[in-house]
Amino acid sequence: MRYGRELAALGDAWSKLAEDDPLWAICVSRAARHGGWDVEAFYATGVDEIEATLARAGRLGLRTSGQSALDFGCAAGRLTRPLATHFKHVTGVDIAPRMLDLARQDNPVADRCRFVLNNRPDLTLFGDAEFDLVYSSIVLQHLPPVLARAYLAEFARVLRPGGSLIVQLPTHPRGTPRGLVYRCLRTRLLGVFQQRVLGYPAPMQMHGIPERDMRSLLAGYGLEVRAADATAYSPDWHERRYFCRKA
Repeated sequence: MRYGRELAALGDAWSKLAEDDPLWAICVSRAARHGGWDVEAFYATGVDEIEATLARAGRLGLRTSGQSALDFGCAAGRLTRPLATHFKHVTGVDIAPRMLDLARQDNPVADRCRFVLNNRPDLTLFGDAEFDLVYSSIVLQHLPPVLARAYLAEFARVLRPGGSLIVQLPTHPRGTPRGLVYRCLRTRLLGVFQQRVLGYPAPMQMHGIPERDMRSLLAGYGLEVRAADATAYSPDWHERRYFCRKA
């Protein structure tokens, strides 16, 4: 399989991260390391994000409710759950089985959610035009850009005409000390730095795609970009959330 080696390495890394400290691996915070996340507070961040983001999408004239939504890189279901208050069915996809186990546990909207393991460089487990919304946040940055681009094409394919794509991705590192590390170190050396200096249990890749390139990619996939808002998940990266409509 093309990109099979890269995906296998990513799957192994995220399985280790999920076993060690899954909530921190999803929402990285120094204060939350070593089990510091309160579970209720963790899931509340997902509610806050989805409500604010869908409200913004609605003001942009995008579809914010309907039959089905896809949460790509769902991990523990932080965003899948609140999406299920707006869509009849929500599918969460992830590469780490342990993350999917967490997503299924104590899920108050389990009857409206399903969680699927996908270790392919595509979304061929879904048909064309299957979803009203595709949502992805703090996920594509952990994939090599060539894979991120491949998944963006798949997002467009599985969207229904008139459907919404909301996807967040960094553009480039900031000039902070860690930002300079991200800018200067190659992926393999960055992983060594993360594990030996920062104490990560496994490497966590970080990549960006410049906004100009993202806009060109999305337009090429038949997606109209209505807005590209700044986000602030990491103090070490410039980031954008793209609000798109499929023609």
